[in-house]
Amino acid sequence: MLKHVENPDRSAGTRWEAGRFDASSGPPQLLFGRMYEDSEIEATAFPRGSRIFAIASAGCTAIRLSVDHEVTAVDINPVQLAYAQRRARGAPRETGSAERMMRLGRNAFPLIGWTRQRFDKFFRMEDTGEQFRYWKDTLDTQRFRRAFDTATTQALLRLIYARSFLERMPRHIGPVLRARLERCWTLHPNATNPYARSLFLDSDDPLTDMPSEVARYAPIHFACADAATYLEGCTPGSFDAFTLSNIFDGATAAYRERLMLAMKHAAASGAIAVIRSFAEPDAELSQNYVSQDRSPLWGVVQVAEVESL
Repeated sequence: MLKHVENPDRSAGTRWEAGRFDASSGPPQLLFGRMYEDSEIEATAFPRGSRIFAIASAGCTAIRLSVDHEVTAVDINPVQLAYAQRRARGAPRETGSAERMMRLGRNAFPLIGWTRQRFDKFFRMEDTGEQFRYWKDTLDTQRFRRAFDTATTQALLRLIYARSFLERMPRHIGPVLRARLERCWTLHPNATNPYARSLFLDSDDPLTDMPSEVARYAPIHFACADAATYLEGCTPGSFDAFTLSNIFDGATAAYRERLMLAMKHAAASGAIAVIRSFAEPDAELSQNYVSQDRSPLWGVVQVAEVESL
């Protein structure tokens, strides 16, 4: 059943409530047309038949998990939530703010010597050693490194993102992201990695763009609400698993603490949570699953029992 709960809480203490990447006070926007998170992390971590709480985002993870689980998908952004609902009914992928910004970056590829032919070859590779050598020899040029590091300076990013989205990012994000790309090339074959491919090629991909028959999957319960508020109103023990995307990026420390407490309130015994972040891992993070996520974006992919968080 598709359920849309109106009147989301607007005192969340998280920048996501604005429904925009920038700091303006305009109406909420569609931020993500697809998700850049490897849902196989969740599919592996969550026992079959789990009751899952998910951040809706573009709907990809919720739809993937609905094959084997009972999923509740929540988003504070009504535009994003409505889009996820459409996708759960089989609607095609749309372009969000994230994709428009990436498209602008792709327009500069010819200036640094990157061609579609080179990418077509690169993303057909199945041997990680071969693709890492191709990256270093052909694509990781001085022009690319200089342009990428310049485009990701804090001064330029502040023109695009609200300050709260940048607080948890490494200050010099360019070299950090380039290192994450190299990690990805050495671990995951490009030919079976739609998450890396979607960052460089603006094309449909059957592995991440859901087919029209998704409507046959188990119904997803959708709610337009702040995640912490929603979980605080749940009966204790309501959920066996949580997938929170990178909701903590852009949230205040007070909100992060509140959401943790709300999860513990709503979690069943032994419940598992998956939390991602652009931030580099803290020293106290005991185990980071980031190398198992085929998306090269993340600094942290935490998979842990809720009680231990």
